[in-house]
Amino acid sequence: MKQQNKKILGFSRNVFFVGLTSFFTDISTEMVYPLIPIFLTTVLGAPVAIVGLVEGIAESTASLLKVISGWLSDRTQRRKRLTVLGYGLAAIAKPLLALSFVWWQVLIARFVDRFGKGVRTSPRDALIADSTSSEDYGKAFGFHRGMDTLGAAFGPLIAFAALPLLHNNFRLYFSFAIIPAVIGVVVLALFVKEKVRAAKVENLRLSLKPFNRQFKLFLLIVLIFTVGNSSDAFLILRANNVGVAVGLIPLVYFVFNTVYALASTPIGALSDRIGRKVVIIAGYLIFAIVYLGFALVKSPFTIWLLFAAYGLYYAFTEGIFKAFTADLVPENLRGTAYGFLSLVLGIALLPASLIAGFLWDKISPSAPFFFGSAVSLIALVLFMALIPNDNRNNADA
Repeated sequence: MKQQNKKILGFSRNVFFVGLTSFFTDISTEMVYPLIPIFLTTVLGAPVAIVGLVEGIAESTASLLKVISGWLSDRTQRRKRLTVLGYGLAAIAKPLLALSFVWWQVLIARFVDRFGKGVRTSPRDALIADSTSSEDYGKAFGFHRGMDTLGAAFGPLIAFAALPLLHNNFRLYFSFAIIPAVIGVVVLALFVKEKVRAAKVENLRLSLKPFNRQFKLFLLIVLIFTVGNSSDAFLILRANNVGVAVGLIPLVYFVFNTVYALASTPIGALSDRIGRKVVIIAGYLIFAIVYLGFALVKSPFTIWLLFAAYGLYYAFTEGIFKAFTADLVPENLRGTAYGFLSLVLGIALLPASLIAGFLWDKISPSAPFFFGSAVSLIALVLFMALIPNDNRNNADA
């Protein structure tokens, strides 16, 4: 128990090592993710609509699994084993891309990768909350998102350096992505110590009934917002469409991830001081402006600025959503709550990506971004109107 209470760089031992695991895992993931839309459309010859289908199915599958794994972690009162399993599956998925010669094989590889994400995410987030005092939720989740995203920043940088050396051999390059993923699994298995908890809860049902009204309203607003927030693969395609060279795409993504990583911890700490609502409102507003920018952009230079601003949007929302959820729900329901949050995101993401692909193909490459900007403003108004100003310590309300 004393070991669990030790702090490293001001964070609990578990928060630090879970962050380190996410750092290595996201190096692996982002080594390949920015290249998948290009791989599908240029190497395999798939239409843009297939990119939306692949990403929508992959991410929706992950989100559906997150609610089940979160519920299981609450029911068994064990977070770590599911987290290790999920990261292990993500490592296995990386070489599968190297074996893909048609688009549906890429879908399988993405499915396995996101299956692993679905298994690990809710138990991991509950583990972070369990290892953190309530006044530091924003800081802890901000640190985790920052470490995760720092890894994501290095991934595209590796792609930028390695692909030319491999003569743009995508399949050979994809094979190497398993190495940092395996390191992440080892760190998690050896150094994260789970809090000793009560015996498993046999009668815990997978239901929204135990949660308060504020959490349910929050889920509804997130659902509406996500209908306009399609896969980030469309941002990558838009960058290429405007004139950013394929070889520079990993660097553009590096800019996004660097801004996100550097901003996450201070913005998370800011939400601990001023409340989550104002920070989330700012995040939604940034998203609306950035998506409008992607709709109107004409210059490759502007794409770099938009990706940097998009990193700020992530810093203002991703970790803050999880800290906000911890504010609203009791400890024994955290895994399930994070699962429902992810489920809502997944339910909306598939139609969001399909809508974006349809709008791109049938109207114009600008159309998905006009749509997303408009929907985010609707969500912003609802959030301002329906969510009280300070929900901290309100889990039992």
